[in-house]
Amino acid sequence: MTPHDYINVALVPALGLLPLKMDSLAARALVVAICLQESNLQYRRQIRGPAKSYAQFEEVGVRGVMWHRTTNALAVEVTGRLDYPYESHAIHQAIEHNDVLGAVFARLLLWTVPRPLPWRGDVNEALDQYIEAWRPGAANDHRAVELRARWPDNYAKAWQAVTT
Repeated sequence: MTPHDYINVALVPALGLLPLKMDSLAARALVVAICLQESNLQYRRQIRGPAKSYAQFEEVGVRGVMWHRTTNALAVEVTGRLDYPYESHAIHQAIEHNDVLGAVFARLLLWTVPRPLPWRGDVNEALDQYIEAWRPGAANDHRAVELRARWPDNYAKAWQAVTT
């Protein structure tokens, strides 16, 4: 899926299910950048792994959004509106093919980071927020160099997609 397609078919509808204050160019760019980083917007299911959706959520990440004090009520509301039971396994299964629900959970996970979203030029803060929210395993091992090397390009592509 292209970044533009993801924005149009998943992210914009997802943000429409959330409070208006959760939608901004910075939010859109960071969600798209994370999806590019995690799956290159090609894989809804992690290769040889348990993560699902373009944002590559593991079930523990779904639970984190479900039970975090800042996102719990919104997660309950959105899953109810989309007719899913409020149960982590069911949601984790659903986000593999429901791109809107996956994008909602991606935006909600970013909402748990207690800092303002970074603006376009702040590549390092964007990377820090991605690592803080997603806790990618590669950030803690020998693949950390590769993860950090790919981020600036993915962040630039995401900003390009949300501003054109």
